[in-house]
Amino acid sequence: MDTWKTAPFELGHGEDACLLLHGFTGSPWEVRPLGEALAARGLYVKAPRLPGHGTTPEAMLEANHNHWQEAAWEALYSLRGFRQVFVAGLSMGAMLGLRLAARSPERVGGLVLIAPAARFKGPTMALLKSLRNTGLLERVKPWVRKTATDLSDPVALAEAPILPAFPSARLKDLWEVQEAALQEAPLVRCPTLVAVAEQDHVVDPEGGKWLAGQLTGAPLVRLLSLQEGYHIIPRDRGGPRLALEVGDFLEGLQGEERGSASGICV
Repeated sequence: MDTWKTAPFELGHGEDACLLLHGFTGSPWEVRPLGEALAARGLYVKAPRLPGHGTTPEAMLEANHNHWQEAAWEALYSLRGFRQVFVAGLSMGAMLGLRLAARSPERVGGLVLIAPAARFKGPTMALLKSLRNTGLLERVKPWVRKTATDLSDPVALAEAPILPAFPSARLKDLWEVQEAALQEAPLVRCPTLVAVAEQDHVVDPEGGKWLAGQLTGAPLVRLLSLQEGYHIIPRDRGGPRLALEVGDFLEGLQGEERGSASGICV
């Protein structure tokens, strides 16, 4: 794996900041185009690399959901000097970010959930989840191999740094993050943008739409449905529109008081 591609990054300058969180087995590479676009609009952007990610398969043996959430918290706390802090995450990163917003409403002024891992697509993940407490998965298939990632753009797919395998035990940690975030969704108190890709092969876009309806404490929930591209939205064909919509959404929140009217805007 090209670790220079997967390295954490910090971009831009400004009074407000945005924390970007990548997905399960991914890296900051996934969200870098969005980070560059937000930095160009005057935000300071920070994208950490979650523990165990973006290096070797063996590194994932030493990391779990607690380490990932702690890393997200540490990154959020490092942004204390800014006027406002926004959080945006992709897939599992969206669920980690949701928990930050739910548990620290005074710190998070806006939330962006990109292809949130609220509901996985297809029967395989449901079957694996049903086996998670039996130990059978780890004994029969201790490693899950990866040869590609969910991108429709052939150029981005060719450039993608792909972790070739990960321990199947980490799937339990993925489900832990998912379930904890879904339980805490009603506690989110900041304006939220939920972006889904209709052609996503990893998560069900209907799950993201359902999650938008669970954010009952948010003063505003905006739903963005993208017809182009697959799961890794920031790097795919829908990436430019995503960057524009997220930039406009966060710009509308900068320096303003949070609204009081609830509702979902499409």
